[in-house]
Amino acid sequence: MKIGFIGLGIMGKPMSLNLLKAGHEVVVYNRSPKSVQECVQAGAEAGASPQDVAERCPLIITMLPNSPQVKEVILGPNGVLEGAQPGAMVIDMSSIAPGASQEVAQKLAEKNVRFMDAPVSGGEPKAIDGTLSIMVGGKSEDFEEFLPVLKAMGSSAVLCGDVGAGNVTKLANQIIVAVNIAAVSEALTLATKAGANPETVYKAIRGGLAGSTVLDAKGPMMLERRFDPGFRINLHIKDLNNVLETGHDIGSPLPITATVMEMMQTLKSYDLDHQDHSALVQYYEKLAGIEVKKAD
Repeated sequence: MKIGFIGLGIMGKPMSLNLLKAGHEVVVYNRSPKSVQECVQAGAEAGASPQDVAERCPLIITMLPNSPQVKEVILGPNGVLEGAQPGAMVIDMSSIAPGASQEVAQKLAEKNVRFMDAPVSGGEPKAIDGTLSIMVGGKSEDFEEFLPVLKAMGSSAVLCGDVGAGNVTKLANQIIVAVNIAAVSEALTLATKAGANPETVYKAIRGGLAGSTVLDAKGPMMLERRFDPGFRINLHIKDLNNVLETGHDIGSPLPITATVMEMMQTLKSYDLDHQDHSALVQYYEKLAGIEVKKAD
């Protein structure tokens, strides 16, 4: 299949490369020409604009920062909508507000262009490995048709409901991840402040009920003081903004999410929001006056 891929950031570039590895023809577009050239060297074609990509491909995938960028690229001047042919499919794999997905889908449908929202979880490592978890909103027949493409980028793809349901599921995912990271940070800070070895505490609890994928992924990063981003704090802030906006719109209470958001905003005020979200432990460290790390 000839696939257009728009948005070659920390997630989009490895995802597009995995489509190439799976044997698809890929036409890429990104505002930064460096990422485009790297993909071209791997076998992709360069697109001149989102419109140009859509004119050349029956399937267009977008992977962009947030709702405004998705609307601009798909609905704006020289956008996907201006180039897409009737019957084409647009799959937006960005993490955006569910309402924005539904708005984009409605505009595309007026031109008989199909749409699915398919945000992902797993961060850069799983984008590189092609083992992302993909949460999809759309029609079941469209999901079945394009499932092989999604499986070239992820180890699982689940149809969660109609358009918007993929992003609702992603928001739920981001609540659980954020709160888990905060809990790990709080627990390891307590252990350190009490004089215990946090690495030993981590090893002791990981096999019990407190064990989780988040604990195993982020606990060692905290202990090793390794905060290079797999998923940056500023991106998690963006997702929690969408969580809170959606919760307020539908009347769903989010007190714990709001608390973790304020922790992340505090780290942003210290110019730490470019770090991995495991750096949330530094919020607790600043309050406790200690540093969580492996024993020397």
